[in-house]
Amino acid sequence: MRIDKFLKVSRVIKRRTVANEACDAGRVSVNGRPAKASVRVKSGDIVEIGFAGGVVKFEVLAIKETVKKDEAACMYRIIEEVGNEE
Repeated sequence: MRIDKFLKVSRVIKRRTVANEACDAGRVSVNGRPAKASVRVKSGDIVEIGFAGGVVKFEVLAIKETVKKDEAACMYRIIEEVGNEE
């Protein structure tokens, strides 16, 4: 599955266009490499996203085309959150 679609389906980012823009701006990396929106992700990949308030690093656990809202968090496991305290 493409990284932009995964971020939307898993609800890490709410809209696919926003996920695309984050990839184009160089704020998303997969396994330590900068990722374009078309990069394919699979279970076990480590994704890092830079947001305005910090960085979130997580591991992809499952790839599903569609999920319910309460099941979306089961698609990934957060490894590290830096700077997102308010």
